[in-house]
Amino acid sequence: MGKVIASAVVSLDGFVADTEDGVGALFDWYTNGPVEVYGSDPGRPFHVSQASADYINATWPNIRSCVIGRHLFDLTNGWNGVPSVGDRVFVVTHEPPTDWPFPEAPFTFVNGIENAIAQAKEHAGDHDVVVTGGNLTGQALAAGLVDEIAYNLAPVVFGRGVRFFGDYAGEHVLLDNPKVIEGDRVTHLHYRVSKG
Repeated sequence: MGKVIASAVVSLDGFVADTEDGVGALFDWYTNGPVEVYGSDPGRPFHVSQASADYINATWPNIRSCVIGRHLFDLTNGWNGVPSVGDRVFVVTHEPPTDWPFPEAPFTFVNGIENAIAQAKEHAGDHDVVVTGGNLTGQALAAGLVDEIAYNLAPVVFGRGVRFFGDYAGEHVLLDNPKVIEGDRVTHLHYRVSKG
C-alpha cells in the first residue's frame, strides 16, 4: 500500500498563500533552474535546480492520486482538467460543479476528507496519495490519515495568510527526523509521521 503525503510549498512562517490566495515568491524555485521536470501535464514544464529535480524525480512519479479542496479547484479551474501530479484528482466538496467545461477529466468530487483519502488510496493501490496544504492537511492529520509530510520551505515570510495545516487544533504529532534537500530558493524537508 502506498503512503499518504501532505505536501505544499510553504513560507518560513508556515503559509501556503497570502490573504488574497497569492503565492508570491513561494513558487520562484519552479522557474529558476536549468533542469526541466514535469508533473502530469506535458505542457507545464518546471525549471528547477539539479537538487530539486532529483527530489521531484524521486517522489512525483510514485504519486497516483491527489486530494485537493474545492477552493484550490476553483482557483486553478482544476488545471483545465489535467491533474498537476498523478493521474486522478479527488476534490473534497459539498457541492460539485455543475458547469465545469471538462466533465470527462479524471476528477472525482467527494464529500469529506476521510472519503476522499479512502477513494484516493483505493485508486492509487501501491502508489502514493498527495494531500494539498491548508485545512485539508489539518483535517487529515487530525484523523491520523497522514504518513509523511513534504514541506517545501521557501525563504520568504508572509506574516499572515493560508496556513499549511489550516486551523489544525489536534493533538501533538511527532515526526521522524527529516530528509533535507537544499535546492535553489527552496529547502525540501520530507518527514515521516512517527508511529511510535
